[in-house]
Amino acid sequence: MKISFIHNHFAFLPELAAYQSFFQNQNIETGIAKYGEEKKSGADVYWYMMGFYPASFHKKKLIIHEYSSASVPPYRKIKDYLKSRLSPRPHFRLYLNEYVRQQINIHDEVPFGYRDMGISDAFFQRPDTRAKEYDFIYTGNLSPQRKLEILLKVFDQGVLKEHSILLLGNDENKLAESFGHCKNIFFQAAVPWEQVPAYLAKARFSFNFIPDAEPFNAQTPTKFLEYAAMKIPVISTNYFWISEFQERYGGNYFLLKEDLSNISWERITGFPYEFPDLRSWRWEERIKASGILDFLKQA
Repeated sequence: MKISFIHNHFAFLPELAAYQSFFQNQNIETGIAKYGEEKKSGADVYWYMMGFYPASFHKKKLIIHEYSSASVPPYRKIKDYLKSRLSPRPHFRLYLNEYVRQQINIHDEVPFGYRDMGISDAFFQRPDTRAKEYDFIYTGNLSPQRKLEILLKVFDQGVLKEHSILLLGNDENKLAESFGHCKNIFFQAAVPWEQVPAYLAKARFSFNFIPDAEPFNAQTPTKFLEYAAMKIPVISTNYFWISEFQERYGGNYFLLKEDLSNISWERITGFPYEFPDLRSWRWEERIKASGILDFLKQA
């Protein structure tokens, strides 16, 4: 059996490396293809990372649709509606969680499972105790929807103007131009996932800056999991997912007020951070729990 993971190559998908490693250990061959190039892959299983996929049904192939997130604004509900109504019916669906399944809102007899985000083994290494190059780090999405300008103003002329922050991600919002005059704000383009732990090790504290708005506040932030696994103190916006996670799994994170009025170097450094046991969040455990391996073995 060979699986081809198919996506538009726009999104950053850390799960692909995890899938390939997992299925290699199961003696299942894998590959990656773009939309429209499925046939070239020579695969038996077409595994679509959805997106929007208005294509004909491949009757001789096993089709999997994976929804790792709900659509984002603008017109997010319309986009999710189109995904649910215009995509051909697969043999199995994977959803990030129940919230994403509700947003996609497909009702049929196709079997499904949940595959939440996971943590690669590299993030469970012992924390780097050397002198830190940056006071703070933010990794991941720098899109306009994240409203990072609000946070960066605190480092520009606010209470953290004497402290440094590194933003690791592709700057589609052109934040580097807006804050180029700030000598304490640094930008680094996105790097392969295996290089991320080395950057995290350079910072004393980490930011999980998520807008308290759908769909962001109901979806798993991979970077938060990576911060916590590496035991880098986490400063986070206060929203639904983080509150639910803390109640269920534990840990103690510095939760920001909506207007950031409680942020200060003294409060951040004096806070009693705690870290949960995240071994059950390893990618291997997440993939096993999804039920996809059992489905493939029975197909």
